[in-house]
Amino acid sequence: MPPSTSALTWTRRLLLAVVCGVSVANVYYAQPLLERVGAEMSISTAQLGWVVAVGQAGYLVGPAALVPLGDWLNRRSLIPAHLLVIAVGATAVAVSPGPAVLYAGVALAGAFSVVVQIAVAYTAAQSPPDERGRNLGIVTSGVVVGIIMARTVAGAVGGLAGWRAVYACAAAVAVGMAVLTWVALPDDRPLPAPASYGRVVAATLVLGADDRVFRVRALIAFFLFASFGVLWSGLALPLSDAPWRLSPEQIGLFGFAGLAGALGAARAGRWADRGRADLVTVVALVVLIVSWSPIGYAAHSLWLVALGAVLLDFAVQAVHVTNQGLIVARDPDASSRTIGGYMISYSLGSALGAVTTSTLYALGGWPAASISGACYAAAALAVWLVDRVVPDRSTATPVG
Repeated sequence: MPPSTSALTWTRRLLLAVVCGVSVANVYYAQPLLERVGAEMSISTAQLGWVVAVGQAGYLVGPAALVPLGDWLNRRSLIPAHLLVIAVGATAVAVSPGPAVLYAGVALAGAFSVVVQIAVAYTAAQSPPDERGRNLGIVTSGVVVGIIMARTVAGAVGGLAGWRAVYACAAAVAVGMAVLTWVALPDDRPLPAPASYGRVVAATLVLGADDRVFRVRALIAFFLFASFGVLWSGLALPLSDAPWRLSPEQIGLFGFAGLAGALGAARAGRWADRGRADLVTVVALVVLIVSWSPIGYAAHSLWLVALGAVLLDFAVQAVHVTNQGLIVARDPDASSRTIGGYMISYSLGSALGAVTTSTLYALGGWPAASISGACYAAAALAVWLVDRVVPDRSTATPVG
């Protein structure tokens, strides 16, 4: 029986969105702080990349190792528990005497930031079918907001009070959110309980083998977030170069453009609830491809970059919400492992985008990186088109 429509009030949905934002931000805080961290910790420029890499690695491992616990244990308890571990990791970074403790703290906070996916799975399980897409749209908007605004907040706080203050504040916020979620969220006991943790993890890793809906949507997410990663991992390169030479704090302000786009797509889940998932997907992917045209002119116009960022984040969030609504609807009782498996594709795509943008920028400048972002978007659209025309010969039903 579906949960009551009152299970997730507006206040609870907003709380879960904030949990998503403040949690995922821990993976990205380090990016505008690298220069300051390296100077204080005596970390060479060649080694600074590890500060970001270990956090990303933890966030990549988490979907397979930690998120499936939501189908095995009470998610209402897991959410605050994960937040408290994030606080421990952020505290370790804030007081770290040397690189070893710094890396360990960043990795711990990154790994348990996958509480985002547990919160999304909790939202799906607590939502009736006709409200699931809308609720997922509201809650997952916090993820995109957290990713985009993390750099802006870290740059501002780091400039005022130092990079350690960023992580001290992150720890305090995580503790506060842990208390709020424990008090405010209704109980959630997934049923039926899996036989073992190992089986839950195994089920997560093989989802794509026998579920066409999941396979197609996860592949779309891979290319979707590769395109997203090209922009937000590489935008600082052209903006800090001639002719603009913007500071990290100024570059961080472009996050507000992306924020506007992401919030504008919050209704995508409601459209999907009304049976328009295919229409949302194809329109958003076309918008994503088009967005790279103004973004490619970063060396000529900051206004065009801002416009492109709005379009790109609108498209990414619209497809992201639609994807999750479709894959969770097939088996709401297994929402944790489903979201966990999906987010592995998300993380791999984001990592690919980050590597692509730095490599191509060094070879051909921002136009080359922008072309790669458009190509990843086109690849996501190609996956959707192929799924439309290739018949499904498996026992699973087609995505539409």
